[in-house]
Amino acid sequence: MGYHKAVLLDESIAGLSIQPNGIYVDVTFGGGGHSKSILQKLDNGKLFAFDQDIDAQQNYIDDTRLVLITQNFRFIKKFLRLEGIHEVDGVLADLGVSSYQFDTPERGFSTREDGDLDMRMNREQELSAKSVVNNYELNKLSRIFRKFGELKNAHVLAKSIVNYREEKVISTTEDLKDAVKEHVPTHKKNKILAQLFQAIRIEVNDEINALKDMLSQSVDLLKKGGRLSVISYHSLEDRLVKNLIKSGNFEGEIEKDFYGVPKFVLNSINSKPITATKEELDSNPRSRSAKLRVGQKV
Repeated sequence: MGYHKAVLLDESIAGLSIQPNGIYVDVTFGGGGHSKSILQKLDNGKLFAFDQDIDAQQNYIDDTRLVLITQNFRFIKKFLRLEGIHEVDGVLADLGVSSYQFDTPERGFSTREDGDLDMRMNREQELSAKSVVNNYELNKLSRIFRKFGELKNAHVLAKSIVNYREEKVISTTEDLKDAVKEHVPTHKKNKILAQLFQAIRIEVNDEINALKDMLSQSVDLLKKGGRLSVISYHSLEDRLVKNLIKSGNFEGEIEKDFYGVPKFVLNSINSKPITATKEELDSNPRSRSAKLRVGQKV
């Protein structure tokens, strides 16, 4: 199996409305699928790609127009400035976990495989999923499960983890599933475990704050008429992207100037999110939750 099959590839690239000599940023390089498509549309343009997972370097594309930066995309402005770049024509983000990360058991992202309880996008950082589930106190775990996993029984799940770890260190994904199994009904097992793993992963990687940082800086970097093309996979991400494009902030409240005229930062290119076609869903089931939104700098 390949590293990662790019989702909504044609739609997200079309959303960028690529200028052949423009400057573009792919903030989630991964398997290089989106970057490859951007490069195919460039003449003398330039592409900067970000990925904090060093495993993504194996997919480097040998092209003088590409610069791969192995850093968290939340530092997009800083590292582009180091490259002498202060404004860009477009930014693309394919959020979430890559197929490669899901399919590598020792990374700990998948609910299907037994592996180390890791979940770090950047394996050089200290905080891991194992640290979270073994060291966070009850109320903090409960808050994370409710906020990032949108789990209705967050407190019950947190309590079962705290009780379990008093007897045994939770070291693997199977340990974690074992810790909560009494409170996960069989008919809801896949959904609840996916939400639980998502919540822990978001906490480990500070994903929501990192996303806010990246989106805010991307808007600042965009030239007038530049495009922001973002694919999200769950409601927490999509809500932030939707609100930013609609209102220029993450709360979704449209700001007005002294005269009461709305101040817009981006225009929405698609009124409703673009989702995968039936053909893509059949060939790539992981595209089922993907939503693409595109905004253009005013």
